[in-house]
Formats: sequence, structure tokens, C-alpha cells
Amino acid sequence: MADGTQWEGTWVEPSENHHNRIFFDGTLRALDGMQGPIYVGTGCLFRRITLYGFDPPRINVGGPCFPALGGMFAKAKYEKPGLELTTTKAAVAKGKHGFLPMPKKSYGKSDAFADTIPMASHPSPFAAASAASVVADEATIAEAVAVCAAAYEKKTGWGSDIGWVYGTVTEDVVTGYRMHIKGWRSRYCSIYPHAFIGTAPINLTERLFQVLRWSTGSLEIFFSRNNPLFGSTFLHPLQRVAYINITTYPFTAIFLIFYTTVPALSFVTGHFIVQRPTTMFYVYLAIVLGTLLILAVLEVKWAGVTVFEWFRNGQFWMTASCSAYLAAVCQVLVKVVFRRDISFKLTSKQPAGDEKKDPYADLYVVRWTWLMVTPIIIILVNIIGSAVAFAKVLDGEWTHWLKVAGGVFFNFWVLFHLYPFAKGILGRHGKTPVVVLVWWAFTFVITAVLYINIPHIHGPGGKHGGAIGRHGGDAHHHGKKFDGYYLWP
Repeated sequence: MADGTQWEGTWVEPSENHHNRIFFDGTLRALDGMQGPIYVGTGCLFRRITLYGFDPPRINVGGPCFPALGGMFAKAKYEKPGLELTTTKAAVAKGKHGFLPMPKKSYGKSDAFADTIPMASHPSPFAAASAASVVADEATIAEAVAVCAAAYEKKTGWGSDIGWVYGTVTEDVVTGYRMHIKGWRSRYCSIYPHAFIGTAPINLTERLFQVLRWSTGSLEIFFSRNNPLFGSTFLHPLQRVAYINITTYPFTAIFLIFYTTVPALSFVTGHFIVQRPTTMFYVYLAIVLGTLLILAVLEVKWAGVTVFEWFRNGQFWMTASCSAYLAAVCQVLVKVVFRRDISFKLTSKQPAGDEKKDPYADLYVVRWTWLMVTPIIIILVNIIGSAVAFAKVLDGEWTHWLKVAGGVFFNFWVLFHLYPFAKGILGRHGKTPVVVLVWWAFTFVITAVLYINIPHIHGPGGKHGGAIGRHGGDAHHHGKKFDGYYLWP
């Protein structure tokens, strides 16, 4: 694997053109403790024996405990890397050079091609001599052209069990998965200078479309026969968890939408659906926050990035979750329910001639897309919710402003995560951070003033008589119970 893909922070500032070191040097390198990193396309080298569907040598010490669960609790001993060459000794010598005959159903009707597979997978003096003696005559060239044709793989195992696996836009992930479920191992290798250098789009719109394509492909794997929940018994249990994570992460968008909007809407409606926190709640919260802190420290240490770069990665995750992840979930559900194919927009890249003039010219170009709607709504909801809470405190409707401060702080924490997105949609105007802050402050003040001065918002009872969240004399002091929930503040 090579860490040549550009860092996600590229879409914020030109100076933040970092490599995606957290994912490569953190996540993928950590998978070396199981069966190895997941194949993600850029900078990966294969042994042909794995790509052609051969099984690795293995020693089973017991059968699976629960086959109905996909062999998740299988008792299998995974051999150390380097023993794969013993496949020639273990194979039954029925075909050429000690290999089983190549089935035409899997590899096609070309006998010449099938004969080269075992020789290429296990080089030997005999195989080298045979390859050197091949004469490039007209018949051989015609055979090679037939094998290279797109029609050759029809009614064969190519694309489903052998070679590059089709059926999803993230073919790289499912191709590596098919190798791992056979028991093969992969290894992470990062060299300097980099053997492979990749580029990524720096425009916000193109970046969101790229993430949409990746997240949709992950969900397609989850709803296909390659679901890691039902993989073979040769898939390491923790490796299975890693594949489950990479095929289900777009679902986090559903929870994040509620997480970023419900608290702000509660300020507007006055109905807070969260019950009074208990001691056990604070214990769980401390455990979760402690775990996240440990993960953050390890990621920063392993990837060798600064805390700012790590946080910038989290900001982009927030933007992608609210837009591309949510769209991917909707698209895949439509595909599964209505059996409709999904069409994608190809990622456009900046022309080479423009890069010489200004390599970051495309960074400030605003291309509006429907993927931007959800983050914009979340920004407006949190600004309006904070403004309404502030107006209620100034208007005397809520007196415990310290309790309101906690919710307002949460709203601003959400806005802080979406701040780079706000800069991105402003294009070249977003180069000045003050512009974003001025627009946010303007929206905040206008909302607060309108809430205070529009009479019908306060209800028919006057300024405080029918106000939202005012039910009785001291409801605003102690949190009056309402339909099984509590009103705060």
C-alpha cells in the first residue's frame, strides 16, 4: 500500500495538502495484526496465485462452532506468511506441473492461457524454459487477442470469484475481501520515496461526489452475497469486524442527522425529549469520551500528524456524513427495494495546463449540488436554535441561562465542525474567515430580534402567558414533566 492519496483537508486551504496518513498509517497498518490491510486500490501489488482464486495452504484444528453465523467462531489455525509455496506439494498431481487442471468454467476456453496460470504463480526453471520457448506466431497472437477481449470472461468465474470482482463501484474492497475469505494474508508496506503517487479532487463538490461513490459501493457490498457477516470460516474474527465497519459506516449519517438537529430544534419547540441525566449516564459518557480520547492519541501518534490535522480530518468526516453518507443510504435503499441501478458522476480533475497557472484554482470554484442541502439545513437549524434560546433568556422567558449555555455550546460545536464547509460554499469569498463569521452572526441576530418582536410567537397570553415551555409558575426553574419527558431549562 502507498500513502499517495491527498489528505481530506485539501478542500479547505491550499497549505493543507497533506497525505491521508491517518487512514493508511493508522487504520491499514493496524490490520497487520489480523489478516492484513484492506485493498483500497492505490499502490497495491498482488501475487497472481491469489488473484486467480487459488486457496492458500492451511491447517485446520477444528470445525466451525456455529456455521449458521457464517463461521464467525471457527477454530482454524492461520499459518505464518511464507508457506504459500507449499501449495505445489499439497496439490494433487493431476494436471501439468503438479497442479489440478484449470476448469474452463472458471478460466475460460483458452488452454494456452490456463496452462500459464500455474507456471506464473510458482516460477521454476521448467516454467521459465517453457515461457522462453513460446513463439509469437499468428496463432499465439490470435489466442492472446481472444483472451484480451471483453467477451472472453462471459460465463466464466472472472468478475465474480476470480480476478477483479464486479458488481459494485468499490471493486477494490470486494476483490480484496474475496482473497481474505479464502485465508490469504496481506501486508502493509510504506516505502520512501513513494512507489505510487495518486491525486484527489480538491473542489468541494467533486470531493463530495467521490465520497458518495465510495460510500454507496460499501453499502452495495453489505447488501450483496459478499456481506462480511456471512463470510467463510477462514476470515479472522477481527478482520470480519473490520470489513463490517467498512461496509456499514454510511449508516452513521442517520444517527448524526438526529444528533445535530434535535437539540437545536428543542430550543425552538421547548420540548426537550432527553430525560434528566442520571449517574449511570455520566458514567457511560465518561467511558465513551475516554475511549475516543485514547483513539485520537493513538491516531496522532501512529500517523505522525498534528492535532490540528487530525481535527481537520474529523471536520471533513462531519461534512461527508451529513451529505454523501446520507445520500448513499437513500440510493442503496432505493436500489434494493425497487431494483433500480445507480448512476454516478465521474470525478473530474483539473487539466494539466491549469495546474501550471494556479494549482489551487479549482479549490475556490463553487459548483452547487444537492449534496450541499443537508449541511446547509443543519447550519441554519443550529444558528436559529441558538438564537431562539438567546432570545428567550433576554426576554425573561427562561431564567436559568446557565442550563441554556450547555445546549448553545453544543450547537456551536456542531457549527465549528461545519465551518470549513461554510467556507467552501462561499468560494473565493470564503478565503477570508471573517466573512463566514459575519454571515453567521447576522443570521443569529436577525433570528433573535424577530423572535422577541413578533407577538404571535409568544402566544395569546401575552409576552409570557402562552410562551413555549412555560407551563405554570416555576416550570422554567425545575423542568416540568411533560408527556413522559422533561422541559428544559
